[in-house]
Amino acid sequence: MQQLKKQGRPQTLFAALLASLVALAALIVAAPASHADTTICEPFGATTIQGRYVVQNNRWGTSATQCITVTDSGFRIAQADGSVPTNGAPKSYPSVYNGCHYTNCSPGTNLPARLSSIASAPSGISYSYVSGAAYDAAYDIWLDPTPRTDGVNRTEIMIWFNHVGGVQPVGSQTGSTTLAGRSWQVWSGNNGSNDVLSFVAPSAIDSWNFDVMDFVRQAVSRGLAQDNWYLTSIQAGFEPWQNGAGLAVTSFSSSVNLGGTGGGTGGGTGGSSACKVAYGTNVWQGGFTADVTVTNTGSSPVDAWKLAFTLPPGQKVTSAWSAEISPSSGAVTAGGMAYNASIAPGGQVSFGFQGTYDGGFAKPAAFSLNGTSCTTA
Repeated sequence: MQQLKKQGRPQTLFAALLASLVALAALIVAAPASHADTTICEPFGATTIQGRYVVQNNRWGTSATQCITVTDSGFRIAQADGSVPTNGAPKSYPSVYNGCHYTNCSPGTNLPARLSSIASAPSGISYSYVSGAAYDAAYDIWLDPTPRTDGVNRTEIMIWFNHVGGVQPVGSQTGSTTLAGRSWQVWSGNNGSNDVLSFVAPSAIDSWNFDVMDFVRQAVSRGLAQDNWYLTSIQAGFEPWQNGAGLAVTSFSSSVNLGGTGGGTGGGTGGSSACKVAYGTNVWQGGFTADVTVTNTGSSPVDAWKLAFTLPPGQKVTSAWSAEISPSSGAVTAGGMAYNASIAPGGQVSFGFQGTYDGGFAKPAAFSLNGTSCTTA
């Protein structure tokens, strides 16, 4: 052993080991940092996600602390101190929205838009619920006679996806209806600032893909809005009365497609569909693959493309190729990679993914490309 030391072998092994450690450290430093979620505790603090939507803390009914953690696809309530009586107004409405709320408009929104100008307003939403709290999971649609971007609108449409803890909507129940393929209890009233028309699900809905205009037309038919009014904001979140920590919007998508006789006043592009989606599947017991081809049928390039669609309940993405898909279930968004991030006029981009499913298998009902509704091949 002494002879080996004199020949320098241990020193050579040490030098090689040290070089390997230095190289490994360089790789760790060079690796891209993971996305850090944003925490907001300011009562009216807000930020944007996906370059399209605003997420707001919106605490107004109590002075107790409320914090939300904003993710790439939504938010969750991280802290929800304080409580208010359940026979009054809630303590806050943390939410994500497309449109304008007290002068804060989401990037590239088509809102406000005259109701008669809107061909469709497809949306997808996924919620995550908790126990030990009093709250509703509320989807808000705001309407006004003017294209206002500030203050309180004349009519508020609420879709209650879930409610826990003995809370109830404004006003009183006026009946029931079947709308967009689901049954609802219908409530109507006024909260002192605006009319409220609420559609309450008899049992909790975790995720859903639907057209906002189905509910807007109900408000018009009931005399709570007119076709020459404006849709100003589409919001999804929670109204907590007691506790609420852990409640989350895990995904949200909203687009407004213009195609009627009026016009919008916000930025962004509307018009008729300028995209087509072919969605092919190979299905076996408990699993499937999907091959998706998106065609740009418009006259302008689609840069940084994002395809939004909602996976039917029970389906979950396990891996994907030629696109990044987030989240893994519910209302998801597929986005291009660096090498296929733009779709030329008349061009196509293809991607695929593998997934699992429970129960029966079905395909997504609708697709939208960068906020524009697509036809299906």
